[in-house]
Amino acid sequence: EQYGPVITLTTGEGIHVIIGRHQVCVMSSSRMPDRPYSIASNEILSRGMKFMQMSTCDLFRMYRKAAHSELQMKAMLIYDNDQTQYAHNIVFDILKQPASHQGHINRFSATMTLRVIYGKTTPTYLNDSCILHLQRMVPIVQSALMPGAYKVVLKYVPGYTWELDRWANLEHEQFINNVRQTKKGLDDHTKPHSVAGALLAKPAMGMSEDEMVYFCGSLVGASYDTLVSPRSSWLPPTFREIVQTEIDSVVGRENMITIVVAPSFENWCTLTKLHAFILESLRWRPINPLSVPHRATKDVIWNGYCIPANAIVSDAFQEIPDPETFDINHWIDLDGSPSDLKAYFFGFGRRICPGLNLANCAMFLSVAPAVWSFTIKEDFSNRYNAFELPAAIVSPYKPYSMLYQPGTHVGGMS
Repeated sequence: EQYGPVITLTTGEGIHVIIGRHQVCVMSSSRMPDRPYSIASNEILSRGMKFMQMSTCDLFRMYRKAAHSELQMKAMLIYDNDQTQYAHNIVFDILKQPASHQGHINRFSATMTLRVIYGKTTPTYLNDSCILHLQRMVPIVQSALMPGAYKVVLKYVPGYTWELDRWANLEHEQFINNVRQTKKGLDDHTKPHSVAGALLAKPAMGMSEDEMVYFCGSLVGASYDTLVSPRSSWLPPTFREIVQTEIDSVVGRENMITIVVAPSFENWCTLTKLHAFILESLRWRPINPLSVPHRATKDVIWNGYCIPANAIVSDAFQEIPDPETFDINHWIDLDGSPSDLKAYFFGFGRRICPGLNLANCAMFLSVAPAVWSFTIKEDFSNRYNAFELPAAIVSPYKPYSMLYQPGTHVGGMS
């Protein structure tokens, strides 16, 4: 409201536009399908083959087709039982070690991601080599994406990119080992269906080995960070009791033979307030506040504003009254049905997150059993600070404590 719906920041390297109205991006998405090019991130670290960062090209279109085939909502149903079990493990882990609740969410994210992408069914812990690699790479990638972090002209100076080259080699080795483990499991019939397995079985898709390993590695990196975000759905206490009441009314606490059945996909269409709770959590404190930037390929004209071609474009949509107030009613109409408010935290246009169905399923299945199982209260000795987020493209939550009081029904959960 203070600066207007379109804000322009001029830097030494060009123009960066921040858009506060979704209509601009929805109406002009075909003119903003590209990503800003980064020598450090795109060319050196990613070798030009990471899905999220690559420019629009034939390989990008091939990646998008593969992602649509393997990550559409219908495909997610293949992983229903595994996702449900992994979500229940969060409850059991919190029962044993409530102080480590953030670590339990990280483990769920890692387990779910590696199961879907590579077919890994053995227990995944935070000391898994793939997860340790991800935790090491995130700050490297983020620093490479920051404007001005590496001087382009100096890439020709011997030794200047040595560190980036070293990390690129380590990442390539990790990615290719993951896919080869999947192939080995398929050959000896020990691996279930997975994204990598499906691509290995479809040579007609036309991907080379390197293209395949970077495609799968890109999905792992993006999914791991995104799936950690359900933790935010446990934080604002205002509406938690309302959501818990809805879950109890739909799912119940026990049946005639005292076998407790936790919330599952069968309750997807009947838990409107839970969906609203998750959506509002993602809107209120998104994991990536300014999204992943786009690049305009043509001039965009909207309501008297001109976004010039080649401008970097970030979206920061908060088109509701008092956006700093957490209120699930933003997503619910007066008659109790879901509202038509659009959610853009997974991006827009051709660059919409290919794993949004995986993320939506995982968030529903992880939040529902946790809210159903515990009375969750704030720990005032180590409170969650909603405004203490690092200045980074992905802003994870800093350590905080919560108090978990399990219900009497949790012991018989199935």
